[in-house]
Amino acid sequence: MSDGKKLKITQIRSVIERPERQKRTIKALGLGRIRKTVVKTDTPQIRGMIAKVQHLVSVEEV
Repeated sequence: MSDGKKLKITQIRSVIERPERQKRTIKALGLGRIRKTVVKTDTPQIRGMIAKVQHLVSVEEV
């Protein structure tokens, strides 16, 4: 899975009134504001974090 592929992760929804775990996951991904985008290496750990907050982010392969 992680043969140098990158994922572009963009926060599309607010973390206000979300569980603390979801807020911490968004922070750990380097996000925190709507429309903020980060590029991360495609690893199982990052995929797992995305899965937990998939309703708050959009993901594209780069």
